[in-house]
Amino acid sequence: MSTAAATENSMHELATRVSGDLEITLFTDTHDNTTAIELRHTAIKEPISFRVPPDRALDAFHHPFAYLERHLWRDR
Repeated sequence: MSTAAATENSMHELATRVSGDLEITLFTDTHDNTTAIELRHTAIKEPISFRVPPDRALDAFHHPFAYLERHLWRDR
């Protein structure tokens, strides 16, 4: 099994919620013990995904844009 396949199989959805046209999903990766948020909006075809610290995952799930901003600034 390839590393990509192992990582894909290790991703698990923990929670999903919908707010208007926005769907927010919290994932965990059991392969490397990371957590991530995925945002999907009906007006945008590609989802936006970003990692969040595991100890902040629930907060990021409820306030994804606060963490998205941190993610965008960190990557600059």
